[in-house]
Amino acid sequence: MNTTPTIGHVHLKVSQLERAVDFYREVLGMELTTRYGNKAAFLSYGGYHHHLGLNVWESENGPRPHRNATGLYHFAILYPTRAALARALQKLLEHGYPLDGASDHGVSQALYLSDPDGNGVELYWDRPESEWPRTAEGEIAMCTERLDLDDLLAEATTARAT
Repeated sequence: MNTTPTIGHVHLKVSQLERAVDFYREVLGMELTTRYGNKAAFLSYGGYHHHLGLNVWESENGPRPHRNATGLYHFAILYPTRAALARALQKLLEHGYPLDGASDHGVSQALYLSDPDGNGVELYWDRPESEWPRTAEGEIAMCTERLDLDDLLAEATTARAT
């Protein structure tokens, strides 16, 4: 039995509920699991009760936060395989949705974007722990290098062909 705590879900204040629900369903492929009228919605992957909550309780039609304001930098969605991350990138491109960045961190590969309300979203895949770069002392040696998006997209094509 694992006794290590994990982060269970993220709940975001958004300015327009339907726009946010559409983004997380259509662009990121989440499923709507519960709706509380026109004020809140919960979405997930794989039938879980919710990975993401969205609400307009205090923020309906509100402005985007300023870049230099405190608050959420981003939340991250972990994909089980590199091919699944590649398919997520394909879907973003199909929707014409812009990336804010793409990085190889040695331990993971990540795509960065902002949702329609300016909330940061990271889509990432973890390399197997045996492949993580380490210092001579055994500490994890994360880095931030350019992620080759063409190589990542090739993974989606290769995975579908097999």
